[in-house]
Amino acid sequence: MIFEIEDKLVASELFERKFVCDLNACKGACCVEGDAGAPVTEEEVKIIEKHLEEIKPYMRPEGIAAVEESGVSYPDDFNEPVTTLVNGKECAFVYFDEKGITKCAIEAAHNDGKLDFKKPISCHLYPIRVKKTKSFQILNYEYWSICAPACTFGEQLNVKVYKFLKEPLIRAYGEVFYKQMEEADTVWENENTGH
Repeated sequence: MIFEIEDKLVASELFERKFVCDLNACKGACCVEGDAGAPVTEEEVKIIEKHLEEIKPYMRPEGIAAVEESGVSYPDDFNEPVTTLVNGKECAFVYFDEKGITKCAIEAAHNDGKLDFKKPISCHLYPIRVKKTKSFQILNYEYWSICAPACTFGEQLNVKVYKFLKEPLIRAYGEVFYKQMEEADTVWENENTGH
């Protein structure tokens, strides 16, 4: 089932599925695994380039080396910009905390007040993936096996995907859009629980 909200097509899985990141279980594997870097917009690339010196103190030496050699992004197989990787694996902006959990150098710099930009919106919105057509943006839920602990944790806490992602959804599309998502969720609930 698809809901049309503004110029966006929203998959009902955002209301149906449960999800809460469980970093103790997955260690932030989504920043390491995969076949490309994180999708970034041209505007985000410019922001990261502009603030690179503020971000570098939070990066690992190999991440800095990768960015200095290749830039902050590269074109993926679809010729869309994605974040640079270290040795074809983790994002160049990843560092690991004392528990071995991946953290984002961009977000760490943001949290310390060094820049207003939190992190690429594609990272913030995950596991929602946005596809753009001429007329619409399509918001889909992306299932990835490394996120199985997040699905289990979400079920335990009974938190729907879109509710877990309230902050990035409002950041990306605004309060009014999020309110309309809540209304769409009510419609979905009524149609699927017989209320």
